[in-house]
Amino acid sequence: METERLLLRPAEPSDVDDLRALDADPEVMRFLGTDGASSVELIGRTDYWVGIERASGDFVGWFGLADELGYRIRRDKWGRGYATEGAKALLDKAFAEGRERVTAQTMAVNTGSRRVLEKLGLRHVRTFHVDWENPLPGSEHGEVEYEISVWPAGTGTAPPRAR
Repeated sequence: METERLLLRPAEPSDVDDLRALDADPEVMRFLGTDGASSVELIGRTDYWVGIERASGDFVGWFGLADELGYRIRRDKWGRGYATEGAKALLDKAFAEGRERVTAQTMAVNTGSRRVLEKLGLRHVRTFHVDWENPLPGSEHGEVEYEISVWPAGTGTAPPRAR
C-alpha cells in the first residue's frame, strides 16, 4: 500500500534491526511496557505492515489491524502525521474489504495516541481498568477503547464521525 508519504509493506527479515530498535526506545514503549510481544514477531504476518518514508527510504514504524488498530512509530518521526496517515490507509483497506467495525485501545494518559484516533474519526466508547501484574505509570487512570463503524473507503476526504 502507498500513501502520500509512506510505503506500507509486510515486515521482512531485513527489518529486524529497525523493529528491535523501535522496541528498545523507552519513550516509544512508555505506554506499552516491555512485557508484550516483540515487534520482530510481526515478520511474516499479513495483518501488519512496516511504514517506509517514500522520500528518504527511512523506516518509520509499523501499523497493524489484526483484532484492533495499532501502530508504533520511531520517536524521531513523531509529530509528522505518520501515525494518522498509515492508520488511515489500514482503515481504508479494512472497510473496503467489508469490515464493519474497527476498535483501538490505549492507556487513558496516552494523549498522543488518543489524538490520532480522534483525528481518524474513532470515538471513545469506554474507559476500563485492568489489574496489571506490572502496572505502568499512569495505569491507575485506566485504559480507553475507541471505535469506528463508518468509513468512506477511498474518498480521500476526512473521515466521518463514528456512529
